Amino acid sequence: MQMICLDLEGVLVPEIWIAFAERTGIADFRRTTRDEPDYDRLMRWRLDLLRRHGLKLADIQAVIAGMAPLEGAREFLDDLRARYQVIILSDTFYEFADPLMRQLGRPTLFCHRLVVDDAGFVADYLLRQPDQKRHAVNALKSLNYQVIAAGDSYNDTGMLGAADAGFFIHPPPGIVAQFPQFPVNASYAELKASIDGAAARLRPAA
Repeated sequence: MQMICLDLEGVLVPEIWIAFAERTGIADFRRTTRDEPDYDRLMRWRLDLLRRHGLKLADIQAVIAGMAPLEGAREFLDDLRARYQVIILSDTFYEFADPLMRQLGRPTLFCHRLVVDDAGFVADYLLRQPDQKRHAVNALKSLNYQVIAAGDSYNDTGMLGAADAGFFIHPPPGIVAQFPQFPVNASYAELKASIDGAAARLRPAA
């Protein structure tokens, strides 16, 4: 049995925080896991920035409501789901993801949760578990799945390394230089071919 594990933001949908930066005009929100390898540091910085600017969860959700998947993402995902089992492993939050999951046909999503105070501000965040993408891949392998994974950021590299085959799709050049072991794909067509090739290599001979 083979399982495909995909990152969400930057792979199937635009980066939510970059869209939020563009809507609010606050450039500091453009910093993502493509720039910062320490996820807790990044999230603490974001929460402080939200509070300093008086921005609430509803403000972020209003931006997300107007977002759509990347061009071709739904078709790419539908094709994979017709031929493989697929799980989205993301460091986003359930409070963010629903409008985008609906547009993607509601694939299975493993992510985190936010803590929201009575005034509607994001007070904290709760990880499903630290390094959850890598742990999920290892758990699937313990269930005798062969895992093929794809992502674009620092926080995907543990997942890619744990998988039986791991690929980048349009990652930043700096990350490619640091992790040359993961083949780079520039389009969904390339990634589909890479996944299918890996699946064929991993499949036991008849």
